Amino acid sequence: MRKKIMYIGIDRLINSNLLRGSRVGLVCNPASVDKAFHHTSERLWETSGVKLAALFGPQHGFQSDLQDNMNETPHARHVRYGVPIYSLYSDTRKPTAEMLNKIDLMVIDLQDVGTRVYTYAYTMANCLQAAKEQCVKVIVCDRPNPISGYEIEGPMLKSGYESFVGQFPIPLRHGMTIGELALLFNNHFGIRAELEIMPLEGWKRSDYQDETGLPWIMPSPNLPTLDSALVYPGSVLIEGTNLSEGRGTTRPFEFIGAPWINSEKVADRLNAMSLPGVFFRPAAFKPTFQKHVGNICGGCQIHITNRHAFRPVLMATALLQTFRTLSPNRFAWRDPPYEYEQLKKPIDILSGSNQLRNQIDTDMQAIEIAAAWEKDLAIFAQIRKQSLLY
Repeated sequence: MRKKIMYIGIDRLINSNLLRGSRVGLVCNPASVDKAFHHTSERLWETSGVKLAALFGPQHGFQSDLQDNMNETPHARHVRYGVPIYSLYSDTRKPTAEMLNKIDLMVIDLQDVGTRVYTYAYTMANCLQAAKEQCVKVIVCDRPNPISGYEIEGPMLKSGYESFVGQFPIPLRHGMTIGELALLFNNHFGIRAELEIMPLEGWKRSDYQDETGLPWIMPSPNLPTLDSALVYPGSVLIEGTNLSEGRGTTRPFEFIGAPWINSEKVADRLNAMSLPGVFFRPAAFKPTFQKHVGNICGGCQIHITNRHAFRPVLMATALLQTFRTLSPNRFAWRDPPYEYEQLKKPIDILSGSNQLRNQIDTDMQAIEIAAAWEKDLAIFAQIRKQSLLY
């Protein structure tokens, strides 16, 4: 495939004069690299007239070295730069006044994956809120949505179900870049920080990551490939059950199953639905950590056959429906706590309300469930227009 020439937000920022004379705090992780694999922290460190004063890391850490969810990261100090590394997935998920009192400007350069529950967007939102309170300007360096910027899909987050995996009423697959999300959060949802976006140059909304010329650097430990990111808007819902979502395997979010599942039966039933752009291959796998660790799970591997037609949230809804139907006495919704939520069921904060759980528990068919999203999606499509940059 012929790779295009494009420039990401950090390229535009380095070539501007906006940072000269500033003490900069940078929010980033290992995926914050340019097309030549240069890390944003390195580029800022080497830019004349710029003082890199602090680093901030999202979930999984500045080095993205913590595999599992809900493992907090300690604060640290960067060996080479000698600056503090503040963890925003620790005793606080929002920068404190003390963290911000020695910086003039906050730069955010994080790789989002196009899914409402991916927490980096809320780390960004928390930074915007803190910056507003401390009168610090924020610059967000935009990056492509790796699963393209056209499709929106899935249930909306409803009032009362806000959490660290969903602060604002947007659908599971939102079809926006992180810079566009920053505008949406700041303007439409009322954060009102002093914000500037460094936009992309050469990116089209129809582009997937492998069409951008940018390398795939794992944005977090359990999204090793673009394929895992493509299924993630749906497969992440499996986290809200007692099924394995493939964590602890080499294909997280692509392997789905449990020890009591007959692989052939589940794959046959799913393939009989003729869902667009996907094939379910019978598979067995043994997780090395997390759910069902050390036990052989029966289930399926999700193979995308047409990513333009593929509907990951519809696919996951069909998975939940099928696994529940085939093993009604074994399938269960996971209990809290989950991502700092102590009371609500994980499936509810992941899907955005108790509606999806209730629909599946009452045997509503996946295609009917998906049809019920369309009214809210049409409203969101109009709301997001004011924040789209491309």
